[in-house]
Amino acid sequence: MDRLIYIAMNGANHTMHQQAQVAHNLANASTTGYKAEANSFRALPVLGEGAQTRTFVVDSTSGADFSTGAILNTDRDLDVAVQGKGWIAVQAADGSEAYTRNGSLLVGANGLLQTRNGLTVMGDGGPLAVPPDAEVTIAKDGTVSIIPAGQAPNTVATVGRVKLVNPPETDLIKSGDGLFRLSSGLPAPADANVVLAQKSLETSNVNAVDSLVSMISLARQYDMQIKLLQNAEANAQKANQIMSLNG
Repeated sequence: MDRLIYIAMNGANHTMHQQAQVAHNLANASTTGYKAEANSFRALPVLGEGAQTRTFVVDSTSGADFSTGAILNTDRDLDVAVQGKGWIAVQAADGSEAYTRNGSLLVGANGLLQTRNGLTVMGDGGPLAVPPDAEVTIAKDGTVSIIPAGQAPNTVATVGRVKLVNPPETDLIKSGDGLFRLSSGLPAPADANVVLAQKSLETSNVNAVDSLVSMISLARQYDMQIKLLQNAEANAQKANQIMSLNG
């Protein structure tokens, strides 16, 4: 069978996978603090008999796009956005420490400071507990202060500080749950230089226009691979006809 079939089939398969990843980014174009997945194709030489002139194409997830999104003011006390580089530490569903840029927070039913999707926000000394019905504010350095329910504004008390980290981006990997972790599996040290924007949220860094253009380009590449398969089939049929005539 013509090797063209395998090369075109491989190209169509990986193009389809990359379309799925671009579609995933597009689906998260409005997700707070979302970092787009960055992908690229790479050539993989076909080894074997004959001249080394053919290559498979393989899509490889090269990581995430760490560019920052826009910071929008929400005027909500428990909304915070990381300004510049840095991350908010949270406790993932598996109990490990992970990092997010989604600073839309709330006080959960268990009295812990959490993200909107139920992840516990980590403080410098562990999960941050907040008294019920207290008025909560978060300072630029992550300090969490409260005014107990029914108390005067001058009764402000500090309950802890949100753990903010800023490890090298090359050490971060994006997990299937959308959170980032250190490739070493260890927790990152707190970084006092990370600054929060109060009453604000960071938008997704997905550029919807670029993603749509990418989708169109990938669709054309997929069609090209399918046409190669059709050409290979047509060539095979003609070869069979010639063989039949000669027989």
